[in-house]
Amino acid sequence: MRVDQFDFDLPNERIALRPARPRDAARMLVVRPGSPEVLSDRGVRDLPSLLNPGDALVFNDTRVIPAQLEGKRLRGDVAAGISVTLHLRTDPSRWWAFVRPAKKLQADDTLIFETGDVILTARVVEKAEGGEVLLEFDRAGPELDAVIAVVGHIPLPPYIAHKRAEDEQDRRDYQTIYAERDGAVAAPTAGLHFTPQLLKALDDRGIEQHRVTLHVGAGTFLPVKADDTQDHKMHAEWGEVSEATALALAAVKARGNRVVSVGTTSLRILESAAQVTGSIAPFAGETSIFITPGYRFRVIDALMTNFHLPRSTLFMLVSAFSGLETMHTAYAHAIAEEYRFYSYGDASLLFPQDGAL
Repeated sequence: MRVDQFDFDLPNERIALRPARPRDAARMLVVRPGSPEVLSDRGVRDLPSLLNPGDALVFNDTRVIPAQLEGKRLRGDVAAGISVTLHLRTDPSRWWAFVRPAKKLQADDTLIFETGDVILTARVVEKAEGGEVLLEFDRAGPELDAVIAVVGHIPLPPYIAHKRAEDEQDRRDYQTIYAERDGAVAAPTAGLHFTPQLLKALDDRGIEQHRVTLHVGAGTFLPVKADDTQDHKMHAEWGEVSEATALALAAVKARGNRVVSVGTTSLRILESAAQVTGSIAPFAGETSIFITPGYRFRVIDALMTNFHLPRSTLFMLVSAFSGLETMHTAYAHAIAEEYRFYSYGDASLLFPQDGAL
């Protein structure tokens, strides 16, 4: 499909720079394609009443690491400033990263990042397309993680970082309350709306809660530069669906209840684990699944997600789920009604285009 089919105009003032407080005070647009009331304006706190007892929410339990590193490149006596965003870990000491500027980088260049007395060094192992570089650090495993936590910064999305600096509040705001497994360089933002009170209300309603993992990579921020979706390359991300979760969700489907994904990241790892028959198998590994209109969803019955960028892979995904025309209508409504967009913005609850369940 042509990428320009996924374009729309978003006023700058609709981009949220801070989250709603409390988290579950955010608004939520409910989208039911084909129903008499396609769009309804609700709130995140209404979620329990919009689901049925026995339905299951699936959360991504990845934890954002401070993956933005500011340092310098050394080559002989020459030093130059450099900005690194870690993207995908390949072993205990190596990460693929997006680097700016990358043009002059060469294999075996040395990069240095420091804060106070803490110094972290990396060697350029390999360069790839689009400013992507494989780095080997001077330490590994938990020791490397501990140093990154000191010298690194929370990698706020560009549409926020271009408007204000990251601060200590972001270390709390840009993390779900159930984050558990370190490895993401971007938050699974639909999960940012949940509070202990909302989780309890869901539990009281009899709605199951399950966990999967997808370590969101920096590629989620990359624009689609191709003119056609078939020419776009997705970056791989590591994820896992445990055997226990796969069995639990199979039981949900078997009794006729719904699997509701909290965020596009949970959706993508579940669909990566799905079999042709629609069953869910345990999964652990990398996925570069790219969902566009025409994709046949095998597992997901509803999706809670934030509002996404024009021409982005995530707007393509929600258009595949609820229909391109419906999503253009929904986003036009959200803009007119002054919903807040992107990572710190409001939510939507989407049902599939083949009939709201």
